[in-house]
Amino acid sequence: MSAPYRSSVAVRWLGHASVVLDLGGVRLLTDPLLRRHAGLLRRRGGAPDVAAWQGATAVLISHLHYDHAEIGSLALLDHIPVLSAPANVRWLHARGFDAAVSLHGDTWWPVPGSDVRVRLTHAVHGDRPMRRRPNAANGFIVAAPGLRIWFAGDTAPFPAMAHLHELAEGPIDLALVPVGGWGPRLSGGHMDPVQAAHACAASGARTAVPVHWGTLHAPASRRLPPGWMDRAGAAFKVALGRFAPGCRALVLEPGGTADVVARGSAT
Repeated sequence: MSAPYRSSVAVRWLGHASVVLDLGGVRLLTDPLLRRHAGLLRRRGGAPDVAAWQGATAVLISHLHYDHAEIGSLALLDHIPVLSAPANVRWLHARGFDAAVSLHGDTWWPVPGSDVRVRLTHAVHGDRPMRRRPNAANGFIVAAPGLRIWFAGDTAPFPAMAHLHELAEGPIDLALVPVGGWGPRLSGGHMDPVQAAHACAASGARTAVPVHWGTLHAPASRRLPPGWMDRAGAAFKVALGRFAPGCRALVLEPGGTADVVARGSAT
């Protein structure tokens, strides 16, 4: 008798909202921040190791805030497909990113030469509109045989999180959820650790990796409460245990990796 099919993804958190997903020979990179800083924001520690993100198959851009769509980082990625909402893609095309691909509504984008598919999801992130960039915001569903991943992007909670499994055409195996920011106080359009835990409960996610914390800070951060950058990850793990006990927390350090096996797969 043949062994049961094993579907898994290797997850590497590069810091902030940048995550590398390796599945079935496909490497996806979310909101790449690959250089030392993002505009005025300072990065704790060095830039991510090039080997960690090199060879990406496609890039997922949730929105065009400078800490999520850093032009210098995108320029390092050598004309690979950059997936985002249509308004964002038009802006990227105008700046020479000709390989950018618009995703529309419920349309799946098939990763060439693979069984991996990508589509947009809703996000609520309009509290700090940009003057010179479009303000479209979205999350993503990544689907592979037997495996579903939700990358939330930046978002406030929204009721349709409870229906993400319907958009994904299957239960969510892994959620990449924002739990903080680049200061101790969050503006609207974000989630704190407790809200992120509730989001995981609503989505039915089996495993969650907290992102968007512990990486960036403003130049004036030395005057902020000590230790604030390190609190969100641990707080999310505690909140997940309380509000979504069926969801496992994977709290990674920048550069850290973990394997996530889909429910029902062989171990």
